[in-house]
Amino acid sequence: MTRRTRAPALPWLEPGQAFPPVATAWGADDPAPGLLAAGGALDVPTLRAAYAEGIFPWYSEGQPTLWWSPDPRMVLQVADFRLHDSLRKPLRSALRSQRIEVRFDHDFSAVIRHCAATPRQGQHGTWILPEMVAAYEDLHRAGHAHSVETWWDGELAGGLYCVNLGAMVFGESMFSHRSNASKIALAGLVAFCRAHGIGAIDCQQNTAHLASLGARETARADFVRHVHGAAALPAPAWRFSSVYWNHLLPAHEPT
Repeated sequence: MTRRTRAPALPWLEPGQAFPPVATAWGADDPAPGLLAAGGALDVPTLRAAYAEGIFPWYSEGQPTLWWSPDPRMVLQVADFRLHDSLRKPLRSALRSQRIEVRFDHDFSAVIRHCAATPRQGQHGTWILPEMVAAYEDLHRAGHAHSVETWWDGELAGGLYCVNLGAMVFGESMFSHRSNASKIALAGLVAFCRAHGIGAIDCQQNTAHLASLGARETARADFVRHVHGAAALPAPAWRFSSVYWNHLLPAHEPT
């Protein structure tokens, strides 16, 4: 008879208390692999400290704030991004006709609220609760959270929001109200990252969709080591230019 083992105690954080080492997060044999701690605060200093160590908040209504650091971690190396023909062709066409425009931070609040209305794959309801929206709006005002928006025929059609520390980008959530709109926003983010020498975008958790775009699992220790180095570099100016598309689309096919 196999003996059941009890999951280790989950640390409870008081506001302002430092996070425990990510190596102490629950493992594969525990009820919630990657769960590190609960409690704490959702203020700007705490969120900055979390992301700088490869930690992010994720919880549902009725739960305390839960902090995660999965092992392995899903990461998109921007050099590996796959721009499939199913996206490349409509993207080229829309850019040539000037029907779409990628904007940064034009309406962060609208983007995060649209994302909150879009459940994560395999889940019911939202994980982006009102207090999370308020926290990331504060992080946006502090210059560390950004929206990447696809505007189509003058309307917000899709987008994503992310966190930026130095030369590290952490993807959070995306939404789409038109076919390919969120994918175009991600492609724009990849083009921006390539233009500014940002090597990786954190995708947090493994999904088939992310894998199809070139993301792959990375050992947590390697991921955190990369975050420490990248976050110490200067952050880019978050402005999108159409010339960045040259880092994704062939230069001999002008957009």
